[in-house]
Amino acid sequence: MRKVYYIYNPKTRTYDRIYPTVRQRVMSFLTRLFIGMGFGAGSFLILLLVFGSPQEKDLRIENSKMQAQYQILSSRLDEALSVMQRLQQRDDNLYRVIMQSDPVNEGLRNANYSGTNRYEELMGMANSNLVLNTTRKMDLLARQVYIQSKSFDEVVDLCKQHDEMIKCIPAIQPVSNHDLKKTASGYGLRIDPIYKTVKFHSGMDFSANIGTPIYVTGNGKVVKAGWEGLYGNCITVDHGFGYVTKYAHMSKIIARTGQKVVRGEIIGEVGSTGKSTGPHLHYEVHVKGKIVNPVNYYFMDLNAEDYDRMVELAANHAKVYD
Repeated sequence: MRKVYYIYNPKTRTYDRIYPTVRQRVMSFLTRLFIGMGFGAGSFLILLLVFGSPQEKDLRIENSKMQAQYQILSSRLDEALSVMQRLQQRDDNLYRVIMQSDPVNEGLRNANYSGTNRYEELMGMANSNLVLNTTRKMDLLARQVYIQSKSFDEVVDLCKQHDEMIKCIPAIQPVSNHDLKKTASGYGLRIDPIYKTVKFHSGMDFSANIGTPIYVTGNGKVVKAGWEGLYGNCITVDHGFGYVTKYAHMSKIIARTGQKVVRGEIIGEVGSTGKSTGPHLHYEVHVKGKIVNPVNYYFMDLNAEDYDRMVELAANHAKVYD
């Protein structure tokens, strides 16, 4: 109901009705309109701040679900990395040990993408730490799966070559020595027979008469045959798979450079050439570039009892010939 306004008229002592002009009516209407609109807008803003818009509510729910999914994914990645670690340990400590192969380099397995801008786009995201850590785990797992796959391919190839490798590994004594009486001196620190100082003896000496046959201890290829300084007449055989053997102080060289030889084949004769104080064979075994104790490579010649006796005889310091 529209309000009616009156004004007192002292002359007539009555109240006269006032009729507003059009302008006054328009201004009054606009005033009420703007007040109403302002109140409505304020109320709407307050409701948005308190309860949020339906879209924001949906986004919060979606974000909460996504965060939970990332946490589940991160947990499952941890489990997968744990399983992968057990596979790696089995690969290094079982499969590769059986195949006599070096374990996979840990740095290669665990290499990451730190120092690059690979994850830069993830830095500004909500829950960036969770997303970043999960992404890094996924990248690490993908890399380890790839490296492990390549490792298993290599193990399969080693298995295929296993029979050939067994034929090539040095596995017999280089001279006929079934009674072990030809064992002179073993591997390790010894007193030099000429200089009388303690020196490292890099192989094993077998005392034998000049002309005694020398046998190659595994299949391979002669890579050097001839005079070699202090070794005198010497033959070096590359057996492949990281194994190399050396036969020194020969009186006669039979095998020639480039010749393929088979375990048990005669390659020369015992002598006393080079730095030698008596007829003997100096025998060395190298594995992947490192000189090792030859006593561990007679497993096709010796039983357990003979092996123990060989070790005891090889430890004799008094019979070094070179």
